[in-house]
Amino acid sequence: MRINTIFARSIPDTRGRPTIETTLTADTSGATASVPSGKSTGEHEAVELDAARAIENVNGEVANALAGRDFSSPDELDTFLVELDGTHNKSRLGANAILSVSIAAVRLFALADGVPLWKAVAKRAKTKPSAPRLFVNVMNGGVHADFRLPFQEYMLVVEGDTSVALPIAQRAFIKLGEILGPETPMGDEGGYAPAFDTIEQPFEILAELVEEFPNTSIAVDAAASELLHDGAYKILDRSYSAGELSQVYENLTARFPISSIEDPFDENAHDDFAGLASMIGKKVLLVGDDLTCTNQTRIKEAVKRKEINAVLIKPNQIGTVRETIQAVQATYAAGWKVICSHRSGETGDTFIADFAYGTGSYGIKAGGLGQKERLEKYARLLAIEREDEAV
Repeated sequence: MRINTIFARSIPDTRGRPTIETTLTADTSGATASVPSGKSTGEHEAVELDAARAIENVNGEVANALAGRDFSSPDELDTFLVELDGTHNKSRLGANAILSVSIAAVRLFALADGVPLWKAVAKRAKTKPSAPRLFVNVMNGGVHADFRLPFQEYMLVVEGDTSVALPIAQRAFIKLGEILGPETPMGDEGGYAPAFDTIEQPFEILAELVEEFPNTSIAVDAAASELLHDGAYKILDRSYSAGELSQVYENLTARFPISSIEDPFDENAHDDFAGLASMIGKKVLLVGDDLTCTNQTRIKEAVKRKEINAVLIKPNQIGTVRETIQAVQATYAAGWKVICSHRSGETGDTFIADFAYGTGSYGIKAGGLGQKERLEKYARLLAIEREDEAV
């Protein structure tokens, strides 16, 4: 495929901040992709540049390098982009600049092959497509809600195909709104942002929802790197050592129907991750996000240390679709679960839905049900199911 033109522009994300949208054309076809941005980011993520710089890089150096060049596959194009950047963390051209081109290219090749995007992803990843469980962010905390709640995300996990799971999630979300009251604000990720006095209170409310709505459980993203200050984890009005926090998690999982805990410790606290995994890893999913950063090398290191049993996959943490697929493959090779994820500053791009379905991911985090850009990803999952049934 010969790339004809490349053009990037600025669009607003869900927080009203500028992000990059890129369009590629080849022959008579064109494809567009936009890239989200995270507020809570790991120190080992690929580098996201200011949107204006990323756009300048795409419209300048990247466009000059790609225009008129032939590529036999999106993998070849991704490899070319990584080599063009020339850094280990994409700090020169920007992971956001590179990823916008990478996702647009995947779409362009899928169009040329006449296959749905999710099927193109599955073929590329050598995975069996299936509907992911919904990890619906119903309450926002941490940096996504000015720490009104200590942990960053409180999620309702709903089993089953999206056509079955989404109506359950919607009813539960409405019920939660009635419980919390109409004055409850919304957080960055489209969930409610209440404030409570104890660690247990939000779990008590979510446990009521689990009891009322079938095939559901609780997941939490502690985003503990954001809680670590001066060697201790600050939660509400007290500080916890790593050992004390481990006991908190053990008590919570014993008392409440919790099925998943993400980033329970700081991203560099390897021994603490491994210790918690030995304590409760057979009972719940322990998910690495900042710990692993969608990086196959970091995932393989976590495997050696037996730190977790599931990995969160965010394409913009690594910067190309090819490397994101490699992270998925490394996760599956360990026998671990894959959970694909949006970011807090989202766009209307629904690539993550196709990617989660195409890679047969265990789950998907697409946010709460209070923002249009999150709902579009759930709508895309519904559309994919219909496409898959029609094949």
